[in-house]
Amino acid sequence: MDINERIKAMLAAHPIVLFMKGTPEFPMCGFSSRAAKALTEAGATFHAVNVLADPQIRAALPHFANWPTFPQLFIQGELIGGCDIIEDLKSAGELSRMAGDVAGAAP
Repeated sequence: MDINERIKAMLAAHPIVLFMKGTPEFPMCGFSSRAAKALTEAGATFHAVNVLADPQIRAALPHFANWPTFPQLFIQGELIGGCDIIEDLKSAGELSRMAGDVAGAAP
């Protein structure tokens, strides 16, 4: 399976995916830490992908998403954005709503 197919498969398998440096428990950069914290505080259940552990994803995702930096948040397969956007959505109460919409849509 080529790397773009692997990324698509991850996005199809999980409603909320955060591609980040490190893990939510052990983030390896401040932006990834802030993004994971905002998602957790918003009550989102999300799948985290450590791009440092998978160099192919780390190299391919910026081209796939047309977004140059990490973290990258996808909801229902759609790129939402990076750390600043995630924090802005949380502050506005939108991140909780978006996470709730996904949870409500789950089978």
